[in-house]
Amino acid sequence: MQLIDIGVNLTNPAFDEQHGDLLQRAFDAGVVQLVLTGTSGEVSEQALALAERLDPAGERLFTTAGVHPHEASQWNNDSQRRIKALLGHARVRAVGECGLDFNRDFSPRPDQERALEEQLALAAEHQLPVFLHERDAAPRLLAILREWRDRLSHGLVHCFTADRTELFAYLDLDLHIGITGWICDERRGSHLHPLMSSIPQGRLMLESDAPWLLPRTLRPRPKNGRNEPAFLTEVLREVARHRGETEPELAAHTTACARAFFGLPVL
Repeated sequence: MQLIDIGVNLTNPAFDEQHGDLLQRAFDAGVVQLVLTGTSGEVSEQALALAERLDPAGERLFTTAGVHPHEASQWNNDSQRRIKALLGHARVRAVGECGLDFNRDFSPRPDQERALEEQLALAAEHQLPVFLHERDAAPRLLAILREWRDRLSHGLVHCFTADRTELFAYLDLDLHIGITGWICDERRGSHLHPLMSSIPQGRLMLESDAPWLLPRTLRPRPKNGRNEPAFLTEVLREVARHRGETEPELAAHTTACARAFFGLPVL
């Protein structure tokens, strides 16, 4: 049984000096490939350098390149140049993490929208998938995506946490859906349980979003409270339960979906 973690923040300082052990635990758990998330020009460059160093064969670690909506106020011509330069690299398989976050509003909303649209333009130009972040901003994100969808190859709503209406709106735009350990949180993720069976095979992927979103169903829980890719098996278990699938069945089609979406090699 193979899994692919399509969203891990491996550049986060929580993982410093621990990359080798962390990856070995992931591989031992069946997580055979990982996509490292870029959230700024600098982080995207760091993710690429880390992938090259830790996986010189270029078979297991891949990256995205983009600017997160929290960082959108820093988007400028230099940001655009840095991201565009990364998109020509063979390991960079998607534009993002980009999108809208109206929950925290760390960047002004007009800045978020401008950074998003310019990154969508890069995705269209390079015909790369787009790795999308959305929180409390679905109506506006959907409106923007409807204008761009015909020019984009593929799109993924990463760490989906919204409701049925928004899920079907994303699916109607032929977008893919990423599910994280949020679904394992009985306090705020139980609304996702009945939605799992509505996501078609070929549109569903699994992600850790580590070091965040440690699955609350995990036992024993790590003392440091830090999530890691090896714990993706807990997300697999919870999603399979609510889809009425076996874990090997879910692993097979979500892994095939991730490989097709990101163009990853078969191991």
